[in-house]
Amino acid sequence: MRVDANGPSASAKIEKEGRVTGSDAPQGHHRAAIVDLGSNSVRLVVFEGVTRNPVPIFNEKATLRLGRGLEHTGRLNEDGLRLSRDVMSRFNAIARAMDAHPFEVLATAAVRDASNGHEFVETLHECMPDVPIRILSGEEEADYAATGVLCGLPYADGVVADIGGGSLELIRVANGRHHEACTKPLGVIRLSDRSGGDLKRAREVVEADLDDVDWLPALKGKPLYLVGGAFRALARLQIARTHYPLNIVHLYTLGADEAREMVTWLIDTPRKTLEKLPGFPRKRLDDVPFSATVLRRLMRIVQPSQIIFSVDGLREGWYMRKVGQAVASLDPCRALADEASQRLSRSMELPGDLVRWTAPLFQHETPSETSLRDMACRMSDIGSFDHPEYRAAQTYLRVMRMHGVGFDHQARAFVAMTLAVRYEADPADPLMEVSRRLLAPDDCDRAIQLGFALRLAYTICGGTAALLKNTSLAIEDGTLWLSHDSQSSFAAGGGVKRRLDRLAQSMTLTAQTRTC
Repeated sequence: MRVDANGPSASAKIEKEGRVTGSDAPQGHHRAAIVDLGSNSVRLVVFEGVTRNPVPIFNEKATLRLGRGLEHTGRLNEDGLRLSRDVMSRFNAIARAMDAHPFEVLATAAVRDASNGHEFVETLHECMPDVPIRILSGEEEADYAATGVLCGLPYADGVVADIGGGSLELIRVANGRHHEACTKPLGVIRLSDRSGGDLKRAREVVEADLDDVDWLPALKGKPLYLVGGAFRALARLQIARTHYPLNIVHLYTLGADEAREMVTWLIDTPRKTLEKLPGFPRKRLDDVPFSATVLRRLMRIVQPSQIIFSVDGLREGWYMRKVGQAVASLDPCRALADEASQRLSRSMELPGDLVRWTAPLFQHETPSETSLRDMACRMSDIGSFDHPEYRAAQTYLRVMRMHGVGFDHQARAFVAMTLAVRYEADPADPLMEVSRRLLAPDDCDRAIQLGFALRLAYTICGGTAALLKNTSLAIEDGTLWLSHDSQSSFAAGGGVKRRLDRLAQSMTLTAQTRTC
């Protein structure tokens, strides 16, 4: 579970609605928009506010396939050019109506490499006056992609591979920044054109291009971070095929053996079989064999320990460079927990006390486990305004499905299970089957125990920090002790006793209270 609490607290910099406070905040700033003009598709994303977890409130894609035929003609596809004016005019109108600023267009490989690319940009200025339109170099594209991955995974250490329609960017990331980078004409449209649509020839092209990247073999055994729509399509097929319980591509992770088996299956499986899998866009099926061929060769060179799919790439990299510099140093999961608590909880003082109050129960936890406990405590009151009959289910689903750039699947499963139990859900409830499938048994036990502890804490204090301060937990010689001072006799009531007993049972302990 890649959750860390290093770095300053998000609450020091972020106020209600997740906006930055103080002189770091752009005055009057609310929204930012970017158009990612690629070789296969063009997409407008509008981000809300200035937060450590970029929040897209509008996201629309149109398929232009500007790069189709570029390998042979040297020019952008004429059909795509005809469609582009209406699409870009619409995107311009939406971004302007949403009062987005900054608002920019970033053009990538197809526009960069086409002989009529600059001419095309001039025509776009006619339907998007006063909007900056930048043609990125391969190095700039790689830089944005790496920054996007590091936005969610600041401790990433391995190879980022960002595939588009026209190019493949490869970047080494470590220590919070990117190092070597290169771009290759191995986007799915370009590769199909270069190989004449023949997979055997495509494999030869990929081998020749990738074997020329001299720094890749030195990264054997490191994770491989996959970015771009053509790679995301592979993840969606694998999720559907294996009945994976969480339909979220971002931070979907496969071990090396699983990834190798997936790639072989994708290349060998007939299109008609793939078409039958639910929820997959058919227009992506033509790209699948080519993106899988690129991935297979990458895996043979890098021999990664695991592959991690990232939805965050160029657009999120742009956001962090252009908008989110003031919050870039914050840990994304800690910031997410604080942002959720600020919006949905009754108190911002209590979460920190809960982290300290529950610590004696988990004296041998790892740093990653401590970070997860911290996150669960900070989010432990986010169901306070939901209907009491549905708080457990609503909170569980909210956590499992909420947006969060660094919130991996196991972390979601742990925090969601903890909070469902905190809100009176039975640990065996079918509601939490997804968590049970994603977590190891020991992690499930810890989530349940922490949930019971939080249930006990809120019974004692009613959501107020002042009433929790004079109580504490301790484990001594097989006994779970709840201590309170003489002014806190309410902490020994019947409801408290029942919840203390339930917590102790979950930890195979006996329960006692004492005045101190």
